[in-house]
Amino acid sequence: MSGKPHSLNGIGHFDIAGPDFGALQSFYSGVLGWQVTPRGPGYGRIATPAGGPDGALVEAETASLTLGIVVPDLGKALEAAEGEGGAIAMPVVDNGWVKKAQVRDPAGNLLTLIQG
Repeated sequence: MSGKPHSLNGIGHFDIAGPDFGALQSFYSGVLGWQVTPRGPGYGRIATPAGGPDGALVEAETASLTLGIVVPDLGKALEAAEGEGGAIAMPVVDNGWVKKAQVRDPAGNLLTLIQG
């Protein structure tokens, strides 16, 4: 996650994915003025204006938009997601700077849950 403050149970991050990284970078920079900083092949950090969450552009075969929600207790949020008809799509991962997991809601939409 970025250095911006985040509200618990609020959007703290987002990923925008698609097959043409350059076109996505041009679109979001040109239309919204978002600053995209490449961080490696097919990946870039997005800085939005103050008050908005930062995110990432990700080169992927298919288009998608995934919201990252900051939760106070990742384990409890995963249990609640399953209890409310969702499914765990990615178990807990701790990459050293963030602890997260992914769930699908009852309609199949993907959310990243981030330990706050």
